[in-house]
Amino acid sequence: MKVAIVGGSGKMGQWFARFLLKEGHQVVIIGRHEGKLLEVGQRLGVETATNVAAVKQADVILVSVPIDSFEPVIKQIAPHTRQPQIILDITSVKVLPVEAMHKHITAGTVLGTHPVFGPGAKGFAKQNLVLTPTNRRETSLAKKLKCYLEQRGARVTLMSPQEHDEMMAVVLGLAHFISIVSADVLLSLDRFREMKAIGGTTYRVLLTLIESVISEDPELYASLQMSLPHMGQIQDLFQRQSELWAGLVRSRDREEFVRRMSALRGRLEELDPDFGQAYANMYRLLEG
Repeated sequence: MKVAIVGGSGKMGQWFARFLLKEGHQVVIIGRHEGKLLEVGQRLGVETATNVAAVKQADVILVSVPIDSFEPVIKQIAPHTRQPQIILDITSVKVLPVEAMHKHITAGTVLGTHPVFGPGAKGFAKQNLVLTPTNRRETSLAKKLKCYLEQRGARVTLMSPQEHDEMMAVVLGLAHFISIVSADVLLSLDRFREMKAIGGTTYRVLLTLIESVISEDPELYASLQMSLPHMGQIQDLFQRQSELWAGLVRSRDREEFVRRMSALRGRLEELDPDFGQAYANMYRLLEG
């Protein structure tokens, strides 16, 4: 099978190119920046192309481009698609990309996908992926892809693009937002080195979360914050709850603080049978 990766010189594009090569597939990476494209192509040992017309020869087209440029790229490749091609996207937002593919691509089967992991992953084993079919043909494709991915150890969930974006406003958006604001707070205190030197495991967990976000491309994270349709509501809720807890601290209302925190723990234990395990694993990792 021949796979064309549009945006193949990016980090996730390269990740999929390496995976597909190991699977025995033929890969061509397509991109705008010829110099970088050639360097990546030589390093990976794959064919390269700067003209999107190269997608004509592929059985599968994987679109790995930033959300801000997604629709213009889809408009470019749409005239070159054909039956029975499969066109997949791997953006972290799903409503807008899926709508763009439906709008412009009339030949082939499209499917919105979201690998919920970064380019540091060693493979699909224990990694989460979301597939967002919207009709019968896409659902049939999604079920086949789910089987393929699960055979390689992935955890695959099917849901609508709307459900995906609602959840990602928390799963990605809130986690990233907390990390960015926490980094800003720590650096505003101007005691970062001293705090790192005396911090315990919980503080190191916070620093790990901050580093996982701040070390990445700020353009990507800005796009996510501003493209996830429910992000504003989640940020408003976070600010309201932050103010509620801050109010308990300011008023020194120990009894209500303890009551609320105990209620949160009880609810989490009820909803998640593995509650507490993630922290234990992180503790062992950081202490080891």
